[in-house]
Amino acid sequence: MLDRGLVQIYTGCGKGKTTAAFGLALRAAGHGGKVLVYQFLKPASLDLGERKAAGGIDGITVELLPESWDMRTSFDDKEAVAKVQSAISSALGELAKTASQKTYDVIILDEIVFCLNKGLARLEDITKVIDERNPSVEIVMTGREATEELIALADLVTEMKPIKHPFDKGIKARKGIEF
Repeated sequence: MLDRGLVQIYTGCGKGKTTAAFGLALRAAGHGGKVLVYQFLKPASLDLGERKAAGGIDGITVELLPESWDMRTSFDDKEAVAKVQSAISSALGELAKTASQKTYDVIILDEIVFCLNKGLARLEDITKVIDERNPSVEIVMTGREATEELIALADLVTEMKPIKHPFDKGIKARKGIEF
C-alpha cells in the first residue's frame, strides 16, 4: 500500500488518541491496506466499541496483550507489574518480526506510549519495532506523555490537549462515545 512507512505518535492528556488511530485503521483498510491494531493494557474484559467494530472489518486485525491488567490496582502489585513488563517485551519482540515481514501495511501500538512512560515497556523494545520494520510499514503509537526520546523517533507527533471536557462537569464515560 505504501512506498514509505512513517512513524506516528498520538499523545497528550486529551481525548482522541485511540479514536484517531482507529480512524487511520479504517482509512487504510478502505484503501485495501492490512492493519494490525495491538492493544496494550486493554484486556478482553473491557467492552470497547472500537474493538468490536474493527474486528468485523476486512483488513483490520485486533490483538490484545494476553496478560491481564487493572488500571486501578495493578500498578500497586509488583508481581502484576513484572508479568506485564515481560508480556509487553515479548509482544514487542513478536511485533518487530511482524513489522519486518510486512504482514501488515500499518501497525498500531495502542497505549504503548503510556506503557513506556510508566516503565512497563522499554524504549529499546519499541525502537526495535521501528528499526526492523519493512520500510513500507507505517507504525502508529498512542498513549499519554510521550517521552522526548520516543518523540525523536517519530515523523509525526500529534498532541491531544483538552480545552473543555464533560468529565469536568462530572459526566461519566459514555458507551459508544468514550469507549
